[in-house]
Amino acid sequence: MEGKTQLNVYETVKKQFNKAADIIHLDPEIRKILAMTMNEIVFNFPVKMDNGKIEMFTGYRVQHNNVLGPFKGGLRFHPGVDINEVRALATWMTWKSAIVNIPFGGAKGGIQFDPANYSKSEIERITRRFTFALGTNIGPEYDIPAPDVNTNSQIMAWMLDTYASTMPAHERQACTHVVTGKPVEAGGSIGRDKATGQGVVFTILQWAEEANFDMKKATYMVQGFGNVGSWASRLLKPYGATLIAVEDKTGAIISEHGIDPDALTEHVQNTGGVKGFADSEEVDHDTMLAIDVDIFIPAALENQITAKTAPTLNVKLIAEGANGPTDTDGDRILQERGIDLLPDILCNAGGVIVSYFEWLQNKRSEFWDLAEVDGKLHKKIIQGYELVREAVREFHADWRTAAYIVALRRLETVYKDRGIFP
Repeated sequence: MEGKTQLNVYETVKKQFNKAADIIHLDPEIRKILAMTMNEIVFNFPVKMDNGKIEMFTGYRVQHNNVLGPFKGGLRFHPGVDINEVRALATWMTWKSAIVNIPFGGAKGGIQFDPANYSKSEIERITRRFTFALGTNIGPEYDIPAPDVNTNSQIMAWMLDTYASTMPAHERQACTHVVTGKPVEAGGSIGRDKATGQGVVFTILQWAEEANFDMKKATYMVQGFGNVGSWASRLLKPYGATLIAVEDKTGAIISEHGIDPDALTEHVQNTGGVKGFADSEEVDHDTMLAIDVDIFIPAALENQITAKTAPTLNVKLIAEGANGPTDTDGDRILQERGIDLLPDILCNAGGVIVSYFEWLQNKRSEFWDLAEVDGKLHKKIIQGYELVREAVREFHADWRTAAYIVALRRLETVYKDRGIFP
């Protein structure tokens, strides 16, 4: 995959925001508020390693806006985490929640390190020390973290346990919803593990229905085969779509006859990556991106579809499973080439939607079955899809700009209804 930070991804967010704000003539006073983050917390904290030595780590939590509800956003562990990336991700979370109409604001967090280089016990201590450092900057009614890149339900369980340990004894059982994406046994929701991938599939199916596109004949490729990419692939399988190519940090593979997503998922779990998968051919990054398929699901990191790579794509649809995989030059080229796009702040909103469901279940002491979770997820994300489609038609805008318009209109309405204190 291309390097993560060819450009400042936060600059991309601001350009996207300004384009949509100009089109709808967003109230200039509200524009000032939404153009900035509310809180930015940076921690440098020590952790003792297995060998007894101390290492210093840098952690971030950025809270963009909470006019719609508590801050909400994932926590990622990656060596490329920096303040601008976290600002961008927090801002996208605000737009995402507004589009699908859930009562959350936007936040994001991260720790700058590569978990592949640390033991499980070291990762646990890093997670717990970071959570302790956050203190009251998170809370079940204030800011609710969730999994993201290189984090999972186990990380969330450690965060919950650490946070609860800092609470008075009589409050510990009432703070389960301080994080979402927890193991089901620890208060998580059925369906949360696949939620982002499920949302990607629901939006692809809606696009296919409206485009009169036969999914049984569809071919697709996936970049990134972690939680989102693997679940999206497995969930597309029953519809007859054929996975042709996959890329992750270990390399890229193709098979003209198709790759079984379930078998590849098992291979990745056993080996750590797609490289070496049976009955496939290894290719380089550029060859993989140029393969002729119907659908491309970028589910890795930011800035993968750029002025360099966008002209090489041979696809009908891009469904953004990752946050920010396309920069502004890439967007322009895709539009010029007539390639359809389901933007990240709509397409991958399934994760935050089901996080909201988990939060609700914890607050109400309820437990929903998978059919209920999936049914409610489908309803929420398709309502968002339809709002974006209407904005596309009303403003003759591209889908990404239309998604921003939906979000900004909702936020503008709330600010005008509530007013600005004092």
